[in-house]
Amino acid sequence: MSLAALAAKVDARTPAHRDRAIDGLRALALLAVPTGHWLLGGFTVDADVGSLHNASPLSSFTGLAPASWILQMLGIFFLVGGYASVLSYNKRKGSSAEWLKSRLVRLGRPVLGVTAVWALMIPFLYGLGVPEATLRTGAKLVVQPLWFVGVYAAITALTPLCIRVARRMGAWSAAPLIGSVAVVDFLRYGPYADAVPSWLSLLNLLPGWLFAYQLGVAWGEKRVSRKTAYVLLAGGTALFAALLLAFHYPASMVGVPGQGRTNSHPPSLLVLALAAAQSGAAVLLRDRIARVLRHPALWAPVVVINLSAMTILCWHQTAMLAAAVPGSYLGTIPGLTSAPDTLGWLAARIAWLPLFAVLLVVIGKHARVFEHPTGKGLNTTKARRTVAGLLAAGFTVFALGLA
Repeated sequence: MSLAALAAKVDARTPAHRDRAIDGLRALALLAVPTGHWLLGGFTVDADVGSLHNASPLSSFTGLAPASWILQMLGIFFLVGGYASVLSYNKRKGSSAEWLKSRLVRLGRPVLGVTAVWALMIPFLYGLGVPEATLRTGAKLVVQPLWFVGVYAAITALTPLCIRVARRMGAWSAAPLIGSVAVVDFLRYGPYADAVPSWLSLLNLLPGWLFAYQLGVAWGEKRVSRKTAYVLLAGGTALFAALLLAFHYPASMVGVPGQGRTNSHPPSLLVLALAAAQSGAAVLLRDRIARVLRHPALWAPVVVINLSAMTILCWHQTAMLAAAVPGSYLGTIPGLTSAPDTLGWLAARIAWLPLFAVLLVVIGKHARVFEHPTGKGLNTTKARRTVAGLLAAGFTVFALGLA
C-alpha cells in the first residue's frame, strides 16, 4: 500500500467529531520535546577512558536562547491536556476514581517499562565494557523528561476540581495560579531573597504547570472566547518581554550549566507568560489548524504521533544515546560526541537529527507495547508488576546518583 493510500485510509477512519486541531497541537508539542533535547543536549568524551558526559551548547551560545522559546511547548501540551481531559471526564461511564485510574495507568505503564528495561540494560552494558560514567550520563538523560509524567499525573488528579472552578470563573480560574507563581518569584528573586529558604521555589511546581492545564479545562468548557484569547496572547507576550528586559529573568527556558537561576525547574513566571501567549495563539488558530489537517497527508502523521505519545516521551533520549554511546568508542565525532562550543557543532548536530529519528522509530516499534499492550504480549500479573516496579526503583536510584 502506498503512503498516499495509507494516509487516505487513516483519514477515512477518523470520526467526524474528532477535534483535529487539538490533536495537531498535541503532536506539535510532543515533537518539540525530542527536537529540543536532541538540539540542546550535547556530549563531551573523556579522553582517558572514553566516557560520555553531558554538555549544553547554551553554555557557549547564549544567542541560542530564543530557540528554547519555540521548543518549550509544555504550555501547549498542558493546555490541550486540560481540554482533552474535560471531554473525556464528561463522557465517562464510571466513577471519577475509575476515570482517574485509567488515565494514570496509561501514563504510568510506559514509564515503568522504560525504567525497568534500562535497569536490565545497565549491568549488561557494564559487562560489555561501557564505562560507568557513560551509563550514569545515559540514565540521567532518560530520567530527565520523566519528571513531566509525575507532574502531569498529579494535575490530572485535580481535573474534577478544575472543571468545577472553570464552570464558575471561566478563564479567570487560572489567574490565582499566575498570581501565586508571581509571589513566590518575588520572594526568591526580590530584595529579601537571601533570607528565603531554597525549598520555597518548589511551591511553584504545581501552580506553574497547572496554569495552562486550567486554561485548557476552561477552553474545553467553552469558557474561553476569542476576546479572551487575544488578551492571553497580548498579555502573555507583554509580560514575557517585561520579565526579560526589566526584571532580568534568564533568557533560556531551560537550565544552563553555571547559571544560578533557571526558568523551568520549577517553573518561573516567565514560563507562565510564554504559556499564556501560546495558549492565546492556539485558541485563535484552532479553526485554521483544523482546516489544514483535513488533508490526509498532514493528518496521518498527527495520528501516528498521538498514538505514540508516551513512547516518544519515554524513549527519545535512548534513541540519541543509541548513536552517541557507540560513537564514543570512535573518539570525537562532530555534532555527536564533540564539545558543543562551535557553530560547526550546531550544523553537525542538525545533520544527526534524522538518524536519531530513525533510531526512535526502530526502538518505538518494540517499546510501544508498553503504551498499547495487545493480547498476551504484556501479561501484567501482580508478580511481573512488582518486579518491574523494583527494577524501575533501582534504575531511578542509579540515575539520581543515590547509588
